[in-house]
Amino acid sequence: MIETRLPALYRDYIACLNRQDWLALGQFVHDDAIHNGQRLGLPGYRAMLERDFAQIPDLYFNVQLLVCDPPFIASRLQFDCTPSGVFLGLPVNGKRVSFAENVFYEFRADKIKEVRSVIDKAAIEAQL
Repeated sequence: MIETRLPALYRDYIACLNRQDWLALGQFVHDDAIHNGQRLGLPGYRAMLERDFAQIPDLYFNVQLLVCDPPFIASRLQFDCTPSGVFLGLPVNGKRVSFAENVFYEFRADKIKEVRSVIDKAAIEAQL
């Protein structure tokens, strides 16, 4: 994989998420995708994202920082959104919150094979 190709591929993946273009998700996510140690496969990964957008109708992935060391990408994503109901066990209930997610992706054959993600839950708690 050419080092300059991976960041562009990742940004195309983020654009796919922001469009909620679930039919195109397989272009970016491996059939055997793993998220935080749990094997979801592409169908489970898609279901996770669809659930996220159902809980957060104004969800938008904003790349704040992107570091590439093939086959890995490290990204800090920033969110400013209004989750409905309970989010991450917190009673957000439609209040606007801002928080970050630090994510490490491992690519195989130009697709995301494994994702390790940590959301700054403390930032959300401080806003409630």
